[in-house]
Amino acid sequence: MAEPQQPARRTRPAPLLFEPSEAVADPEHFFDLESMADPRELLARSTELALAFRAAADRAVEFQAMAAAQLADPRRFDRLTPGDVADRAGWTEDYARKMIEFGRSLLRDGPNQ
Repeated sequence: MAEPQQPARRTRPAPLLFEPSEAVADPEHFFDLESMADPRELLARSTELALAFRAAADRAVEFQAMAAAQLADPRRFDRLTPGDVADRAGWTEDYARKMIEFGRSLLRDGPNQ
């Protein structure tokens, strides 16, 4: 008999804390991971960081999309074309169009819906 599937649990990513400027100057330093001797602890913390970075990247993309949609809003007298948005963001024009549409859906429905 098949086991009932558990709903996917969303893990809360580790908070991203800013590193002291002295640590940033050392290219080998990365959130103190290099100093961890216990591989279990290293795996746990590096996994937390990977999840946090993914969550931060996803959230940043949502903000990019919302900003692109606002800049391209036809109700704005100073609106930008998808090409102008692409130039500002370093995207292709096709990707800018997709991001504008994604941003419009986020602005309409709210982020993380």
